[in-house]
Amino acid sequence: MNDILVQNTTAFFEKSFGSAPQKVVLSPGRINIIGEHIDYNDGYVLPAAIDKVICFAFAKNDTKKSRIVAIDLNEDFEIDLTQEITLSDVVWTNYIRGVIKQLQDNGFVFEGFNCVFSSNIPVGSGLSSSAALECGTIFGIKALFDLKIEKVDISLLGQKAEHWVGINCGIMDQFSSVHGLENKVIKLDCNTLDFEYHNADFKDYSLVLFDSNVKHSLFTSEYNTRRIECEQGLAIIKENFPAIKSFRDCTEEQLLSIENKISPTVFKRVHFVVKEINRVIKACEALDNGNIELLGQLLFETHYGLSQEYEVSCAELDMLVDTAKADDAIIGSRLMGGGFGGCTINLIKKGHENEVKSKFSNLYLDTFGIELKFYDVKISNGTTLL
Repeated sequence: MNDILVQNTTAFFEKSFGSAPQKVVLSPGRINIIGEHIDYNDGYVLPAAIDKVICFAFAKNDTKKSRIVAIDLNEDFEIDLTQEITLSDVVWTNYIRGVIKQLQDNGFVFEGFNCVFSSNIPVGSGLSSSAALECGTIFGIKALFDLKIEKVDISLLGQKAEHWVGINCGIMDQFSSVHGLENKVIKLDCNTLDFEYHNADFKDYSLVLFDSNVKHSLFTSEYNTRRIECEQGLAIIKENFPAIKSFRDCTEEQLLSIENKISPTVFKRVHFVVKEINRVIKACEALDNGNIELLGQLLFETHYGLSQEYEVSCAELDMLVDTAKADDAIIGSRLMGGGFGGCTINLIKKGHENEVKSKFSNLYLDTFGIELKFYDVKISNGTTLL
């Protein structure tokens, strides 16, 4: 699948600029197996790069200007590297402007280049195409001009570029896009950036994403509210247990012992967080032991927590997970990402994928009048130079 994308992207570059590209980069989207809403709550996440990518073709142009072409959008823009970089009304260009600005602000010196890119990452599905765009652009400029930038710094520069665009994201998306390894998930500490790989052999099960095709507008305001509620809850925990520094130090038993000192809503939020941190640890153990059925059960538990305690689900996602729970071919399902729409991640017994897709597609259309999309994903390498 990616071979055709590479061929088409390089051919488009040659047609546009009259010569072959000097560097070709693949930068992947990502999934998160478990550990949702934990990146800003001092826990761990368990992401992985996937085989859906953005392909970039680059070449120097011996000027002080860069021209970038988005093949899929049939749009392009030019940026003068000697001028101050500012935000544009054309949103997709800002991710690349932001990357160039971050590189310049951090003292990296480079000249003008031409770039074309094309993608098979479904946009708006929660697979983090923006992080792939940022990290792939940095990787290409680094390779083209022989810049000395470590992988972790590519991640951090990409994150800063997204902050400049106006999205206050955590580090997980960029980190997993750069550090991904085939058939490995990354247990990442989002505070220290310490990480370790765990095998991602799902044995008799396939990983399939169900795209709900909805995105409810609650996300931004509710996301900010959840952060505040968790901060309030943690402050109360620390008052009662001075030795506790963060949620990862808190046991469920300790939390239950002070339930009457916390408002019901805040208690639900922090109860989810404490349990979810433990689920990430259990999920790593399940993968290490090849116990994929336990991993599936943990996914169901996470969805229950996200829906009933963290309250970031919606009717469409709950219906998909409830239906999955009743289906013998599916051993685990949960909403993936911030919530209020987007995808569910599902573990489906191999050989049953098509019948499951047909059943869910019909049921979803009958219930909501919305077409359900499906993405078969494999865990793949991070951003690479071909």
